[in-house]
Amino acid sequence: MAELTQVWRDIRHARDPRHLRTDRESAWYYHPTMSKRWKPSVTVAAIIERRGSFLLVEEHTPEGLKLNNPSGHLDPGESLLQGVAREALEETGCGFAPTHLLGIYQSRFFRPRDGEDVTYMRFAFTGAASDPAPGWVLDHGIVRTLWMTADELRGCRKRHRSPLVMRCIDDYLAGVRYPLSAITTDPTVFAPEIKT
Repeated sequence: MAELTQVWRDIRHARDPRHLRTDRESAWYYHPTMSKRWKPSVTVAAIIERRGSFLLVEEHTPEGLKLNNPSGHLDPGESLLQGVAREALEETGCGFAPTHLLGIYQSRFFRPRDGEDVTYMRFAFTGAASDPAPGWVLDHGIVRTLWMTADELRGCRKRHRSPLVMRCIDDYLAGVRYPLSAITTDPTVFAPEIKT
């Protein structure tokens, strides 16, 4: 109970206007022009392992070529499972069948040069993957796919697109797995409820 009380104190402290800062470089800041409800970017990621190596993509980013797990944004009208299968196929040419939820991860980046501030909610999955489809053209921005061991990845953290690249692999190696039944996709995702 004491831990929960402290959590609520921390939340109230963070929301108290006396503690909100306008310094955009800080971890907490208030955006006075925000007129719409804030929403994170929902992404899905496939953690694919074979014989001790992990399938990664090398992709163009505003910061140069970076390494990432096969991942991308959830599209409207698709479930998380459909989204991760689609992204894995688009970025690697491999069919991907999720078997477990690895975890739900929240991260954020701020790019001072253009003021971009994005919070991601990543749903990472493990599963079985096929070999790449012959002649598959990789998604726009993806330079190549490659297999790397966890130790190789740890040795090149500056090349990771986000801290979640290694975190997901470390969780996978630690045996973290959640059943897919932990995820519910309501039918309204595919046929929205009409509210009048």
